[in-house]
Amino acid sequence: MSKLFEESSINCMSLKNRFVRAATWEGLASREGEATPKLIALMAALARGGVGLIISSHSYVSQDGQGTPWQLGVYDDKLIPKLQEMVAAVHERNGKIVMQLAHAGMYAEVPLTGQPALAVSDPDGFPKGNIKTITAEGIQRLVGFYSQAAKRAQDSGFDGIEIHSGHGYFLSQFLSPAYNRRQDEYGGSINNRARIHLLIYQAIREVVGKEYPILIKMNCADFIENGLTIDDSLKAARLFADAGFDAIEVSGGIIRTGKLSPSRPGIREESKEAYFKEYAQRFKREIKAPLILVGGLRSFAVAEKVLGDGIADYISMSRPLIREPGLINRWQKGDLRRAECKSDNLCFNPGFEGKGIYCVAKEIEKNKTGSQQMSAHFS
Repeated sequence: MSKLFEESSINCMSLKNRFVRAATWEGLASREGEATPKLIALMAALARGGVGLIISSHSYVSQDGQGTPWQLGVYDDKLIPKLQEMVAAVHERNGKIVMQLAHAGMYAEVPLTGQPALAVSDPDGFPKGNIKTITAEGIQRLVGFYSQAAKRAQDSGFDGIEIHSGHGYFLSQFLSPAYNRRQDEYGGSINNRARIHLLIYQAIREVVGKEYPILIKMNCADFIENGLTIDDSLKAARLFADAGFDAIEVSGGIIRTGKLSPSRPGIREESKEAYFKEYAQRFKREIKAPLILVGGLRSFAVAEKVLGDGIADYISMSRPLIREPGLINRWQKGDLRRAECKSDNLCFNPGFEGKGIYCVAKEIEKNKTGSQQMSAHFS
């Protein structure tokens, strides 16, 4: 049996295989951030499709942190009942699910939140708008928002939580010198820039207990001018592992820049897959916490090599599972064709239209086949 289908555990969370569904924005929550029947059905399909661990879409911990429309929220107790339904749908299909906690920071959607977006420091050089710099008191409130959100996730039945500190969201902005020019204890050295993460970890650990998995997703590098470097990222990761984070998911890029973003297009050959693996190798050599690798994985052979070569402990994918929620079951049954995902990034367009994300290419192919069959019928 392939190592990809071995059982393992992260803290006290047992997992049936090494495949992770990476968090993404589905655009399927209600306007208030509540889980809807469509979102619940999607989570159920992923569990039924064989994914070992599902990480929910980035869920905003406070209303001023909403980054996209129809985004899942965890900012209020009123959201718990529907979250419980979502977790139950996953558990009924022998799946595990972790909630990703996030705040969009200066990229929050002001028209949706009705509040100024929060910047780590003076946002000079970034897009102008209704933005204010977070104060030291505001940082303490933010820490509280994260711990309260984690407690709601636990009360909803989630098997763990993941802190989102990648892709240019708020905690990623704290780590990045391009965004963080603070002169207090939260700016300057990487130890200071990582300070808020450790405060959030400690606050969450106090409310969820020692056996509840706490993961973190972070950039290996920002790939922008004056952004987070691999060397500073490694220093931060060591701090996180030493503090007690139970696993680290390695990604990279800033989603708003379009350059070297997390979702790269045109991954049509194995040589373009696992595009953060060289960085993951450095993490794996220096950090003891389990490592989850995301970024362009499409082939079973590449996934198996990543594990076999000791580059990472878990394989995380998002776009392939949008097109094929049952991909993992397909591979486990012996059909090892690469994922059908075309890496065209068209799947997110319907989300901004209020339809939720789906594989546009698959829909086009389906309609084309239907038209050809209809034409043949009348010819």
